[in-house]
This record gives sequence, structure tokens and C-alpha cells, in this order.
Amino acid sequence: MQEQGERSLHIERKSTARFRERTIQFGVWAVWTVLALRLLHVQWLSQETFASRAVRQQISHEPILARPGDLLDRKGRLLATTISVPSLYVNPSRIEDVKEIVTRIAEVLDVGDQQLQRKIEKNSERQFIWVKRHLTKQQGAAIESLNLPQEMAGLREEFKRFYPQESLAAHVIGLRDIDGEGQGGAEQAFDEYLKGEDGVRRFVRDARGLVLEVLEEVTQPPKNGNTVVLTIDTVMQLHTENSLDDLISEHDPVGACAIVLDSTNGEVLAMASRPTFNPSAPGDLVEHAWKNLAISAVYEPGSTFKPLVVGWGLDRGLLKRDESFHCEWGTYRMGRRVLHDHHSYGDLSLTDVLVKSSNIGMAKVGEKLGNSQLHSMASAFGFGKKTGLELAGEVSGILRQLQDWNGYSTGSIPMGHELAVTPMQMISAHAILANGGQKISPHLLLKTDHASQLPRQIVVSQIINPQDANWVVQHPMTEVIQRGTGKKAQLEDYTVFGKTGTAQKVNPAGGYFNNKNVCSFICGAPAENPRLLVLVCVDEPRGPSQFGGTVAAPCAAKILNHCLKTLGQ
Repeated sequence: MQEQGERSLHIERKSTARFRERTIQFGVWAVWTVLALRLLHVQWLSQETFASRAVRQQISHEPILARPGDLLDRKGRLLATTISVPSLYVNPSRIEDVKEIVTRIAEVLDVGDQQLQRKIEKNSERQFIWVKRHLTKQQGAAIESLNLPQEMAGLREEFKRFYPQESLAAHVIGLRDIDGEGQGGAEQAFDEYLKGEDGVRRFVRDARGLVLEVLEEVTQPPKNGNTVVLTIDTVMQLHTENSLDDLISEHDPVGACAIVLDSTNGEVLAMASRPTFNPSAPGDLVEHAWKNLAISAVYEPGSTFKPLVVGWGLDRGLLKRDESFHCEWGTYRMGRRVLHDHHSYGDLSLTDVLVKSSNIGMAKVGEKLGNSQLHSMASAFGFGKKTGLELAGEVSGILRQLQDWNGYSTGSIPMGHELAVTPMQMISAHAILANGGQKISPHLLLKTDHASQLPRQIVVSQIINPQDANWVVQHPMTEVIQRGTGKKAQLEDYTVFGKTGTAQKVNPAGGYFNNKNVCSFICGAPAENPRLLVLVCVDEPRGPSQFGGTVAAPCAAKILNHCLKTLGQ
């Protein structure tokens, strides 16, 4: 009985052992079967996928930067160009002894060794970081002499913008930052023509990251940027800036600007703003230097607005050239408001209302036109909207809706109050008078090297009839220079026309400042066939004189004289 039990137990154990053995054998067989199937899948079905991935892991891509195009003035003089300079980079992931590399670099470059060491250690997993960009040739040669390991550090050629005229026409040109992005001025406005199109270089690296082969057949070459020619004349620009700097020295204003415009075609020949900057050293900018006052300063125009009102009234048949206005001996009640002139006048002709710059005479002109016509005039001459000049930063000024005007507006608007303009708007409006009543949008782009025609539409429209526009220029505005408030703008060789403007600055707290003025003067020549217009606008002159005829007029006349002679007129 006992023997039979032991035999049964032995059989049971043997059966269990065989079952386990077979299970293990089946498991091993199953694993090998799965591995074999996976190997077949990888070898035959996914061969192309994995091969492609392996190739991609060895091939690197690097942009080939396009060279930005040059900026030229209208005579082909160089305003901005691009040069090639070395820049130093390191591969933190390949650097074993950071301190040793940093010490060697710091010996030849003006970089903080501790700061650089922290930067490399912080980016230890990265394969590329800049150490110092846009090195001089001497600095580049010094780095090469260090013989730094290629897998750890190296020099890469980059493009750097160069401005041979330094600060001349800085607000017109703008600048390109260290990454080649246009910032302000023509550099930003015409970036689509200047920047070009980057290419791509593909190459194979080894395990250490060193280049083994450049794949020329799959390299996309860059398309360099186009040359852009501006309407600016460098010689006129130089005369304009020198004259403006003389004004700054004499009258110490908060800011000032000047514009020279060819009234026959809308081309901006010179534009200057103070304070200014050097685009080659943007880090040295003083406060407010970046702002181009010619397109972004907003001020009440004062008396420079008056000729536009007269021209519109004549065109609409609401005024007559031989008409007279009684100026009430210097005091005139207009509703609840009392107006004053600087001098007492009785009867003044329409011409003398402008020559003497009578506010009372202009208020009576405003009563004849009415608010609806005054608003239409301001809008037609381009106020309350941008001129369309290509530069970024232009503002639209302030022209309130007609429903917001009242009886005060009837007297204020003709005197150049209750609206705010930019210098570019004002010279563009006067160009309509100078060009026989025809409006041409101002512009800075003359051409690009791939197109002889302007890539933008120049808007031309007739605002007032030529006879009335010519009369305003050749009679009242010419007499302003000969015997009126603009006598300091007389020139020996030219018959000048123009208008002075002096306006108190608006106080944000309400009303106007008593001791802060914006002085302006606009003039042109020759009066019998106008070609050039010059506007000088001065913000808060701090000398003893505060009037457009004494502060801005001499500077504008000097600029006009130089530019006409440069033009050969």
C-alpha cells in the first residue's frame, strides 16, 4: 500500500516536471519566433524607413544668409551697404574643460570670463551658442591664432550693415539690427526689396560633429537683396542738417525738424529730425532720438494753415481776390468769444489778411465759408489721415468729426487751431498750392535695381483750380516774404513765397501753455514756377525769440537757397 502511494507520487512529479519543461520550451520558442518576425519586418518591410532615419541623423542643415541690398541716394551715392565679418561661437556639448576654453578666449576678446563660463555651463546640452558677434578683422585673426578645437568652437561669417554717412539722414535710413532685421526708416519700409531670400546648405557630420561632406546637389543658393534707390539727395540732406544744427545751437529747442520736397512730383529730397542718432551705434541713442518728428510730431499749425483756407474759398466762389475785410481795430466779438490781433487793423484786402496774418480777418473768412466747407477743405488737403509716405511711425494727426465742431470752430479752424497736423502733412498740403492745385502723394522710393518703375501707385488728384492756387502763391504768399512776417526769408537770387506760423502748445491739463510755442515756417521758390518747398518746425525754442518768422524762417531760407543751387535752378 505504501509502495503504491510512493509510485503514484513519483509519476505525478515526473508529469509536472515534463509540463514545466514543455512550457519553458514553448516560451523560448515563442520569443525566438517573435524576434525572428521582428527581424524580418525590420530587414525587409522597414528597411527604407530606418535607412532614411539614419541618413537624417547624419545630415545637418544650415541657412546660407542672403546679403541685404544696398541703399543709394538719387545720384547713386551709398547710404547703406553690407560687409562680411567674423563671429565667434562655441559648442557647449563638446567642451570638456570649460574654464580652459574661456580663459583662452578672454585673452584676446573683451568678454567677461566668469560670465562666459556661466553661459556655457548653463547651456551645456546645446550644440551652438554665440560668444561674440561682429568681430573686427583683428579680433578674428586673434581667435584663429588660438587654434581652438574645431568641434568645440569656431568662427562663422555674418553680414553686418555699414552706414558710410554715419548719422546723416538717420531717420530716413533707419538701421538693421544684429540679426539683420530692418528697424525704422527705409531699412524697415523697403525690407521686402532689401532682405533677399536665404538659402540652405546640407552637409554630413561624423559622430564628433565634424563636417565630412557638403551635399552640393541638395544645396539651395541664397537670393541676395535688391538695391533700393531713394529720392533723397545726400548734398541737400547735408545742407539741411547743417542748417538745422545751427538753429539748434542758437535757439536750444526741445526738438526740430526740416523737410525738403519737390512739389512737382512729391519726391522727398531731404528730411532731418533732431535729436538724432548714428545707425552704426544704436546703443548710444539719447532720449527721444529715435522719433522722426517730421512724420510723428503733432502740433496746431497756426498761421501756416491760413493760405489753404483762402485757396479753398476762392475755388468754391465763396471769396474774391479783391475782397476786403474790416478787422475791427484789433478786437472782434464772435458770439461769446473775443478775438484779438497782434496789431490794430481796419480794412484789409484778402492779400493783406495773409500778409499781416490777421486772426480777425481769417475768422471773418471762416464765417463766409462755414464749418461744412472748412471741414471739407481740411479733409481734401489731407489732414486727419496719413500722407502715405513709406516710413513706419507716421501718424494721422487730429481732425475731429464735423458734428463735434461749433461756433468756436468757425473762428479757430481758419487760424490753424482746433486741429493737429504733422510736418509732413503740412508740407504736402502746401505742395498742392505750389503745384497748381494738384495733389501728389509724397514718397521716398525712387526705384529698385530690378524695376525702373515705382512699385507703388503715386496718387494724383486736382484739389483746387490752378488759377486760384497760383494766385495764392504768387501774390499773398510772395508778399508775406517781401513785406510781411516772413521778411527774414528773402533770397537775393530767387523770388520766395511762404508763410510763418506760431502756435501755443496745448496743455494736457486744459487750455494752452503761455510760454511754450511751436514755431514753423514754410517757403518755396521760384514763385513764378515753384519747384522746391522747405518746411522747418521748431518745438519750444528757448531763446528770447518765439516766432516762426524769426526762429524758423532764416533756417528755412538757408536750406532753400542751398537746395535750389544744388538742383541747378
